[in-house]
Amino acid sequence: MTRILQHKVAVVTGAGQGIGLEICRRLCAQGASVVLNDLESSLAEEAAAGIRQQQGRCIAVAGDASETEVIQAMINGAVEAFGSLDIVVANAGITLFGDFFEYRESDFDRVMRVNLAGSFFLAQAGARQMKSQGTGGSILLMSSVTGHQSHKNLAAYGMSKAALEMLARNLVTDLSPYQININAIAPGATLTERTNQDPAYKKVWSEITPMGRPAIPEDIAEAAVFLVSPAARMITGQSLIIDGGWTSVSPSPY
Repeated sequence: MTRILQHKVAVVTGAGQGIGLEICRRLCAQGASVVLNDLESSLAEEAAAGIRQQQGRCIAVAGDASETEVIQAMINGAVEAFGSLDIVVANAGITLFGDFFEYRESDFDRVMRVNLAGSFFLAQAGARQMKSQGTGGSILLMSSVTGHQSHKNLAAYGMSKAALEMLARNLVTDLSPYQININAIAPGATLTERTNQDPAYKKVWSEITPMGRPAIPEDIAEAAVFLVSPAARMITGQSLIIDGGWTSVSPSPY
């Protein structure tokens, strides 16, 4: 059976666990070779090793995905290890909750640096490599339902995620001549290592999500793999919400 991403090479940031790790697993399962990034070196190495144990081709490049030096190291690592770059998934991001009236400038700057600047310059570096190869490629940005609906104490985060969707639309003009498509996905409530720390999370979101449960990483990863696959070559500049219908009704979890 032919795997849809055979011989493709991907970079995925923020992938030591959760959604990012599941995206890496699914990419490798479909034949791609993957550079897996995480801020924590031990987490990145462990995640990459786990994928290799499942016969996937995966290497770790640890570091802060908002730093241009780390970004370039990921791109270089992909080319050196696997020969090219075909897919970029800008998954790295941080959430810093805070009351709007008390929100600190340092927190605002950090959210924008990781969520916006990191994604922007990763897309830029990836697109430069794809352009030089002349064989096209796919870029995927990680938005959020908070970029579509108000969510208490997440003004800065929601702002950053809405901006990423505009970036995907805007870059259609720059990237399409080189057969590079770019899209965004906007996950809703998702059960991950982080959200599972809240004992009420699953119950609350199951009650207010029309489909009756929050997402799991596999739900998000399946959509991500589709959007970077050849099956989605004519889809570009779009944002796909994956939230079990929550944004259609938008009840507050508070």
